[in-house]
Amino acid sequence: SWTPGEAGARERLAAFLAEAAPAYAADRDRPDRAGTSRLSPHLHFGEISPRTIFAAVRHAEESGRLPGKAADKFRAELGWREFAHSLLFHHPELPHTPLREAFASFPWGEDEAALRAWQRGRTGYPIVDAGMRELWHTGWMHNRVRMIVASFLVKDLLIPWQKGAAWFWDTLVDADLANNAASWQWVAGCGADAAPYFRVFNPVLQGEKFDPEGAYVRRWVPELARLPDAFIHKPWQADIRTLKEAGVGLGTSYPEPMVDHADARTRALAAFEELKSSA
Repeated sequence: SWTPGEAGARERLAAFLAEAAPAYAADRDRPDRAGTSRLSPHLHFGEISPRTIFAAVRHAEESGRLPGKAADKFRAELGWREFAHSLLFHHPELPHTPLREAFASFPWGEDEAALRAWQRGRTGYPIVDAGMRELWHTGWMHNRVRMIVASFLVKDLLIPWQKGAAWFWDTLVDADLANNAASWQWVAGCGADAAPYFRVFNPVLQGEKFDPEGAYVRRWVPELARLPDAFIHKPWQADIRTLKEAGVGLGTSYPEPMVDHADARTRALAAFEELKSSA
């Protein structure tokens, strides 16, 4: 939750510097921990400026309250935010048009049923579904999970990044035109300094690495809460007895995976090769 206004922004910054900031470099990718600043809504609505935050971080570092590694990592994230705004200034078409012109002819698919399943958190991949449900219920999603769900939409499902950007724009309380567009283009591989298209996030491995005990998934996908840690990110691999004891019915209480990730990755890479060969 957020307390709107400048006073709320200052309180959030002070709390972050006192609590989560010292471990920011290690915890920022863990959705199961309160490791991020959650200042994005305040920045978006102009309730606090990047300069104010930058100065506070520097003061905390110089006073010995904030390790240099954590300070550097947080400053880098502020820098990415400002870089996105610079991109939008110089490329006003950023929210709709790929910066890499070749991607204008990428063979995207149109699957409204798949898009709706993604939006509702019913993909059958727990870390993806947890993120999409957190977004719908709170208007916010952890940054690492934003990358995971975005990769799943554009690479596992081959749905245009603009569709995902539009959904985030409609649902995020911190929806920022520059950062939203730049981030989606980064994941899709068509933006500035973009992730290579062949980097396809594996939702199971991402979940196991960044939510190792499944606390985040259990919070937002409660129908899986009783599964053992070993299966919380891949319930389809659990045997019938384990599923029954956990009260999970694949295909009934929780969907089966809507795609096989390995097959989807192969399909995405083939589409990219098709794009390169036609360029």
